[in-house]
Amino acid sequence: MRLSGRTTSVIARLSAFGFAFRSVRGIGRIVAAVFRRRSGRFGVALVAGYLLGTFPTADIVARRAGHDLRNEGSGNPGGANAMKVVGTSAGVQVMGGDIAKGAAASMLGGALAGPAAAHLAGTAAVAGHCHPIWNGGRGGKGVAASVGQCLATFPAYFPIDAAIATATAAVPAWKQRAFAATAVSSACWVVGGVVWWRTGWRNLWGPRPTVTLPVSAALSSALIIERFLAAGPVVTDADPAASPDGRTAGRVPSAVVASS
Repeated sequence: MRLSGRTTSVIARLSAFGFAFRSVRGIGRIVAAVFRRRSGRFGVALVAGYLLGTFPTADIVARRAGHDLRNEGSGNPGGANAMKVVGTSAGVQVMGGDIAKGAAASMLGGALAGPAAAHLAGTAAVAGHCHPIWNGGRGGKGVAASVGQCLATFPAYFPIDAAIATATAAVPAWKQRAFAATAVSSACWVVGGVVWWRTGWRNLWGPRPTVTLPVSAALSSALIIERFLAAGPVVTDADPAASPDGRTAGRVPSAVVASS
């Protein structure tokens, strides 16, 4: 049976449409699979970052020396309290370990799911440090973990951040130097993230600045500020006033910028 030219043309068009539809559907399936795979990696990066953040660096270092930081000094499981209760070497070990876990979480996130995951995995590590699931959320203040996050994801800004924190802590009029330095440097960290994101400035070895840079900085800063406020006033060397029971509560060396 011989088909007319018009019928042949219609059949050809239907065949072409069917081929195009199948092609688009196939591409859609591929994109969906990639998206699911990337989303899965993103979730793994966040969970891994949180778990890294829960690693109890301060507890391990202090217990090796026969101390319990949660019941001594300021009660904060961080580098500053370890330095006060156990000694300088212990404090440095705790700070170094907490910085390392923040940096490791960010680098792992970047390796698993790209720049956005690097930033948010660092924030997840800060969350894990501040609110570890293993002991009812009783963690540290997250400052050192956020330093590691900044070093890994925003190295171009890190020297500026350190200078701001140091300058703020040196102001004699502010008795709670650790909190003041942390609050000011945190705000500048967020602003710096916005500037680098909008201008596209180079970020040294860090990931390309995106909107997740200031967002993650703001989230980490909020976690840290919340922990400082929950802990209450910290008395420094510049303010040796005793607490109501006659003891100096939570004294930390004024050279220490912030408790981790």
